[in-house]
Parts: sequence; C-alpha cells; structure tokens
Amino acid sequence: MQAWIDRLNQAELPALAAVVQDLHRLSQADKSSVQQLADVLLRDASLTSKVLRVGNSAYYNPSQEAIRTISRAIVLIGFDNVRLIGMSVSLIDGLMTRAPREQLQMLLARSFHAAVQARNIAGYVLTRNQEEVFIAALLNQVGELAFWGCGGEQADELAAALDQPGVNPDHAARDVLGTSFRQLTLGLVKSWNLGEIASLAHSSSSQNDPAVRAVSLGVKISEAALDGWDSPAMEALVAQIADFTGISREDALRQMLESAEETVKVATTFGAGKLCRLIPNTDPEQIKLQQQERKARLLQPNLLVLQQALQDLGMMVSKKADVGLILDTLLKGLHQGAGLERVMLAVLADGQSRFRAKRVVGEGTETWLETFQLPATQLEQPHIFSYALRNREALWLGVPASYNLNELVTLPMRQALGQGMFFIAPILAGTREIGVLYADCRLSGRALKHEQFVAFQRFTQLTGRCLEAVSKR
Repeated sequence: MQAWIDRLNQAELPALAAVVQDLHRLSQADKSSVQQLADVLLRDASLTSKVLRVGNSAYYNPSQEAIRTISRAIVLIGFDNVRLIGMSVSLIDGLMTRAPREQLQMLLARSFHAAVQARNIAGYVLTRNQEEVFIAALLNQVGELAFWGCGGEQADELAAALDQPGVNPDHAARDVLGTSFRQLTLGLVKSWNLGEIASLAHSSSSQNDPAVRAVSLGVKISEAALDGWDSPAMEALVAQIADFTGISREDALRQMLESAEETVKVATTFGAGKLCRLIPNTDPEQIKLQQQERKARLLQPNLLVLQQALQDLGMMVSKKADVGLILDTLLKGLHQGAGLERVMLAVLADGQSRFRAKRVVGEGTETWLETFQLPATQLEQPHIFSYALRNREALWLGVPASYNLNELVTLPMRQALGQGMFFIAPILAGTREIGVLYADCRLSGRALKHEQFVAFQRFTQLTGRCLEAVSKR
C-alpha cells in the first residue's frame, strides 16, 4: 500500500496531491484569508482560469455579475464554494487529462453523483460543513480513482482480470495491487490529510455522526441508482433518508431525483460533460435506455470462443481427455462463448440420491457449490431436474412451449436460482446418467435467445460423447 501511495504522490499525481492538501489545510485553519486561498489557486494558471470559468457559470453565479479575479469569486460565491470548485477541478484535471478508461469515467461519475446527493442530504441535518461532506463523498473512493487514472500496466492487468467469468473484484484487486482499494483510499486520505469527515466515512463505528451518515447515504444512492430508481435497494434508501432527514418518503425520492439532475449540471459546469451519460437519468424513457445500455456492456456472446470450445470438445472425443478439462471447456464455451451469465453442472451424488452442484461459473454462483442440492427422486413433489434427466431432452423453460412444465420449477429451486427463463439438459455418458446442466441470464434479466439454446444443446451432446469416451477408456 505504501509503495502505491509513494508512486501516486511522487510520480503520478504530485500536482493534484499538493493542491488537494493545501486546499484542505485552509479549511482546517480558523482564520484562513481570501489571499491564502487565492495564492494556492494562482500557482497554476490553468487551474485559475477553470475556477473562474466555473465561478462565472449560471450554476454558481446566477446573477451573472462578471468575476475576473479569484478574490472577487470568493467574495461573490463564498470561500468554501471556491475551495470546493478548486478541489473538484483539480481532481478532474489530474485524472481525466490522459486517455481516461471507461472504469475511471464510470467511477468519477458515481463520485460526483454521490457528492451532490450527500451535500443535499446534509443540508437537512447540518448548519455547516456541507462543502466538507461534498468533498468527503467525492473522494470516498479516491484510491480506486487514482489507480484507474494512473495504474498503467497494472490497470490493464486488473481490467483483464475483471473480465474473467466468476471473478471476485476484491480478490482480483488484491492480487494485482497487493492491497485493497479501501486500504489505498485510507492511505491517500491520511497522506493527503483530507480531514476528519473523509477519514470517518470509512469507519463503521462513526456512522452515527450526521456528516458521515450523509456521506455514506450519498455513496449508496450513487451505486443503487445504477440499478434503477425503483430497485429494492433504492426503496430501502428512500426510507432511510426519510427517517434521517425527517421528511416524507415522497419528498425524499423527489430530493434524490433532483440531486441526480443537479449532478449533470455540476459535472458539466466543472468541465466533465463526458461523464453526464454515466449519471443515472431521471426521465423514465432515459432510465430505460440507460439500463439497456448498461446491460449491453455486460457479458456478450463471443463467436470465436464458442467455435474454439466446440472444436476442442470435438477433438476430446477421440483423444479421451481428462474429465476436468472437458468440464472447463464446457463451462467456458457456454459462459464466454454463448454469453450465458450463470452455468451449473449438477451431478448425481450420494449414491445417486440427490443432485449436487459440481461445477459453476458466473457472478454469485460460488455459493451454489456449498448450498445447492435437490433430491433425485421426489414423488410428492417432482421437479424439472429429475424430469429433464428422465426424459433425456434439453428444455427451455419460460417460453410458451414449456409452460406446461412450470409446476416442476419448485419453490426450493426458485429460492436457490431465482425466477425467469433458463435452459436445462441431461448429461449422459452413453446410457449412464451423470447429472444435469443448467444455464440462465438472470443477472441482467435479459431474455435467452434461440442461438444460445442451439449452442447449449450442441455443448450438451459433445460433453456426453466426451464423457462416454472417458468411461470406455
């Protein structure tokens, strides 16, 4: 962690670190003068001109009285506002001047959204320190922001690791950085001396502090909004904010939506207009469009991977390959190749008395290895797993042709796997029953496609032939 902090401070972000430290130090002093703030900003001509441009914007200066000097800006729009503008513009300049990665832009958009939400929530419960709350929320993930902005080859490495199916983001970050993003953020908060609110925002023991609570709620809103303003997480946050601020739930939601709209203005005012497309929209039609765009960035079918996996399985029939390699190729082909978000091979276990998860791939599927099991035969409540194995056919559940089988999707199955479309097929080694293959796209809620079902059937058949070859050997 210390090596990363030294690198960011000395080689990558020295100018940003110096400005952020100096601007924050002015907030700590009891009698910081207008001239002291002006001196910090005037060290960088580019920063000065940008602060003046923001100060002259309709957002900060609706009277449109011309501001030509930093000292005049401080008089007209306030010491804390000018300091906040300086901090925000420095952050954008320090991170966005190079070719910004998609990860950086998405995180910076979330950070601005969190900052505006937090400041407006704080307005209900604090008489001062609202600008401090804004900055604490803006820099709440400064370690990750700095990494994506300046990580170089390591950022390329982590981006590639995060693209792998079923990867745990925290574990991947630790593997590449040697520390977590949270620890890196805490290290930079301490190194840059960003103050008590920024530090306390990462402490679970300080969540009763109103300023810290405002920061925490702002960050949570910015994350939950990506799943839609009507998501279950957002409904819970609306209730928390209503309770925290003493306003009705309707007013709390209205405040959140207005803050999201304000974030677009803030980002544009600060010269980060390209981030606006990443801030959740409040127009119902735009919300729908943004959700579709986010889904489009999720796992997509890869024809090259699909064809290679089918070819590899075809060769394994004659080569009589290792079972582990066969199953790895199967799951890779279905997940990365066909674009199926979650895949599970459930095998007959315990004397063929029950189905247990043997191999899984996809976000959140790791728990299936420990928790998923179904009785193989259950006369009082037959289910789709045993039905598919007994009838030896691949099935597409959730389409009209299979509606008559819906009652075989039992409550325990829905609790374990969720609701929606899925594919299921028997895995046989010749005539020997091995288990059942399951696949869905429930992470994004996208409908399954005919091409995916064709690929699913083909992979099922080839895997059976490979396993039959192994059993003969």
